[in-house]
Amino acid sequence: MGEALSALGVGLVVFIATNVDDLLLIAAFFADPSFAPRHVVAGQILGIAALVALSAACALFAVVVPEGWIGLLGLVPLGLGLRGLWALRRGEEDGDDDEAPPRPDMAHAKVLAVAGVTVANGGDNLGVYIPLFSSAPKLVPLYAALFVVMTGVFCAIGYHLVHNALLGRRIQRWGRLALPFVLVALGLLILSRALVLVRG
Repeated sequence: MGEALSALGVGLVVFIATNVDDLLLIAAFFADPSFAPRHVVAGQILGIAALVALSAACALFAVVVPEGWIGLLGLVPLGLGLRGLWALRRGEEDGDDDEAPPRPDMAHAKVLAVAGVTVANGGDNLGVYIPLFSSAPKLVPLYAALFVVMTGVFCAIGYHLVHNALLGRRIQRWGRLALPFVLVALGLLILSRALVLVRG
């Protein structure tokens, strides 16, 4: 029991430390009307689940993922951000739920987009989760369950940040415009880690 409580404490600190930067992205996705809240929540959970599964696999097989290769994941948010900027330039109003409900394939694409950005932004997650899981393989299911719960908590915080009475209206007004720029900046930042592949 004591080991489980200690692991929960460690897992809580690890999750917050590695995902606090995701709060900005979660809020930006919630502020963009082309993403329904269910797309954001499902995408976040899918992305965190992928990071946990990859970390567990790497821990099991004692694989270290080189940072340069992780940096190539920056292509995902960069591509999504450039696509969003192109849509803004053309004045497109994608995903206006009031006019037409999104097609199921579009809903899946939006969930995968959020998940892709979550995974691309998860280089620090891998760097911490892999040694954590390697040190205590039997606790991986406990950490995984905790991370899913905390992902829900972070999504709730991001949603309430966007929909609060004080800041919500401003965030919603600028969210659609800001999201492509945030994704491009994030993509370039993550891609900068791949420079070691060129130098090496």
